[in-house]
Amino acid sequence: MIALLALSLAIDAFAVSVSCGMSVPDFRKTRVLWLAVYFGVFQMGMTLLGAFLGSQFSDLVGEMGRWIAFVLLAAVGGEMLWSALRKKETACPVYLTHPRMLALAVATSIDAAAAGVSLGLQHAGILLASAVIGLTAFALSVVGGLFGERVGTRFHKYAEIFGGLVLVGLGVWSLF
Repeated sequence: MIALLALSLAIDAFAVSVSCGMSVPDFRKTRVLWLAVYFGVFQMGMTLLGAFLGSQFSDLVGEMGRWIAFVLLAAVGGEMLWSALRKKETACPVYLTHPRMLALAVATSIDAAAAGVSLGLQHAGILLASAVIGLTAFALSVVGGLFGERVGTRFHKYAEIFGGLVLVGLGVWSLF
């Protein structure tokens, strides 16, 4: 389950990396690594933050925790699906500066915070899950950036749809 969660959360980082690999004129290997570090660190950090918040409120919500986890994961997954079906532009700015990479990392890791809340409510293995999520985001960002010119943005929408469906599925899974 953690591997599926990590993959679905990293899909947006992968898609943005592919887009950057295609559209940024100064996209060299150092840029690929920096972007991957930003994405990996923020995916891991936001998962930990969300898990901390979720664990703090788990006693208050009791059995409702499973339903809250479902709503959060289904909402994030649904938003990913909606976003994928309505947008057509690339997600990467023309030049990739550190402030822009930071903004992209924050934007792509919001869903990791929501997933972290659900992990915290379920008292799951937070440190392992966060590490797997961060490393998966890092690895997929490297792959996406390096192969962005070959893959093309035409697969961005399908990757985001897949990620959204997986998150909704994990939300349903959390009910059982």
